[in-house]
Amino acid sequence: MTQDTEYLFSYGTLQIESVQLAAFGRKLDGQPDALIGYRIELIQTKDHEFELKSGATQHRNLRYTGIASDLVEGTVFQLTKEELEQSDAYEPWDYQRVQVELKSGAKAWAYLNPNV
Repeated sequence: MTQDTEYLFSYGTLQIESVQLAAFGRKLDGQPDALIGYRIELIQTKDHEFELKSGATQHRNLRYTGIASDLVEGTVFQLTKEELEQSDAYEPWDYQRVQVELKSGAKAWAYLNPNV
């Protein structure tokens, strides 16, 4: 593994192969993992362009609870730094990338909207 490897935890649409192909031009390599102390909530995004891309008016968002029994399952993907920047462009503008520690102990990036 090179220093250029980044890890991205997806709990939503980036787990879908067709979305990966559209966003990155390839199917991503990933492993199941989970995020402890968070739960999923549906929110409205203010990014109208993302709504048009995704076809949904409500989007999944991570909410930190700190409760050990709260768990969000997803997939951790290996990306290049350039692909991580591509994922920044894919996500709604009102979401931000934050570093999280997964159940496996791995550190990864995840996207959430902190303003809800």
